[in-house]
Amino acid sequence: MPRLVVIGGGAAGMSAASAARRVAPDLDVVVCEAGGFAAYGMCGIPYYLSGVVEAAESLLAYPPQEFRDKRGIDLRLRTRVTAIDPDARRVHISCDGEIDVLGYDALVVATGADPVRPPIPGLDHDRVFTVRSLDEAIELRRLLDTGVVRRAIVVGAGYIGLETAEALVGAGVEVEVIEALRHVLVGVDEPVADLVAAELRRHTQLRLGSRLDAVRDSDGGVTAVVDGTAQQADLVILATGVRPATDLLIRAGARHLPDRSVIVDPGMHTSLPAVFAAGDSVALPHLVLGRPSWVPLGPAANKTGRVAGTVAAGGAASFAGVVGTAVVKVFGLEVARTGLSLTEARAAGLDALATDVTSRSRAKYYPGGSPLHVRLVHAPGGRLLGAQMVGCEGAAKRIDVLATALHAGFTIGDLTALDLSYAPPFAPVYDPVLLAAGVATRTAAKAGGSW
Repeated sequence: MPRLVVIGGGAAGMSAASAARRVAPDLDVVVCEAGGFAAYGMCGIPYYLSGVVEAAESLLAYPPQEFRDKRGIDLRLRTRVTAIDPDARRVHISCDGEIDVLGYDALVVATGADPVRPPIPGLDHDRVFTVRSLDEAIELRRLLDTGVVRRAIVVGAGYIGLETAEALVGAGVEVEVIEALRHVLVGVDEPVADLVAAELRRHTQLRLGSRLDAVRDSDGGVTAVVDGTAQQADLVILATGVRPATDLLIRAGARHLPDRSVIVDPGMHTSLPAVFAAGDSVALPHLVLGRPSWVPLGPAANKTGRVAGTVAAGGAASFAGVVGTAVVKVFGLEVARTGLSLTEARAAGLDALATDVTSRSRAKYYPGGSPLHVRLVHAPGGRLLGAQMVGCEGAAKRIDVLATALHAGFTIGDLTALDLSYAPPFAPVYDPVLLAAGVATRTAAKAGGSW
């Protein structure tokens, strides 16, 4: 019987396994997952830590027995793949100290991304955590539930760091956020980042341009050395970014980008025979940049996993690409982005402008509305390159309008013609998207653009 082996039981891996089973009911499908859980919502971990989600099991899409008993998928938890041999079409695995070899006819690698651990002394302390697995989150939640954590330091002000900071505050912890850069959320431009930083300072201590130098043991907690000054804490969360977990593929000879994300075609084939890759470990076509780019986000992980599993099992599927749409809740704010920031556009060599507009989430006379800041990034000739939004409401779903526009190749002029919904409880008569697009067309015209 032909065999498909999937490495990784996260969103991409289990989507691949399930898709393969649908295409080929008689295929032997084996999933090797290094951790103790599979098919869980990693993005829900901060809400589990805060207590909004009470039980860790609530984050599981399906219990393990669902895959084993109902879908016929051989899910092997706490089973680590240590090497890929593409010539012999086999993988080396380790489980409970036992070493074995598993042959395959097709292989899907969905190993995701690993947390970046800077070379800082003391990060092996048992009060230092990352937030990248349910196993570790359960351990951290147990510690929080004891009530011994009164003060925590979060290192890094990206998506994971800010969500975790909010979660810890929700759990009753005093939080200090340390960020080496001069602004939070590297994926947005400074006008948006400044609004997020102001919200963060209302709930936590925030130190920008600061670095963690070392972590030392302390009686019942840790001593964190920040910018040369020692301070006491009960917990340190390391949220300094992630990188593609592609060591297995690269050691096996797979082509990859300088950031170590693996190159795949629309069917998720790697450069290795019968080896596919999906999820946060791969570079995907970026529809604005026009070239592969590493954009590790959950929706793409699920979609690329489904494509990889379908094609690996003999079916037909392809993945069109991404525009980098993301949203994050930071206390009372919704922060959303799609496409390229102005910084990213200019770094890519594009001639780009930015237009900022602050409008309202609802009609000004209707109760409950709030300011909504919209930034459009566009070329002088009118091509839409990206967008960012921040506000107490309305950003999370409006960003999808602009993501759709990027997929369709809209100009800012096209945006002004959109027939968007209006009613006072939901939007002003000129939606913030339309208002920003109108100002952007005038900005582009002043810059000499025409379309």
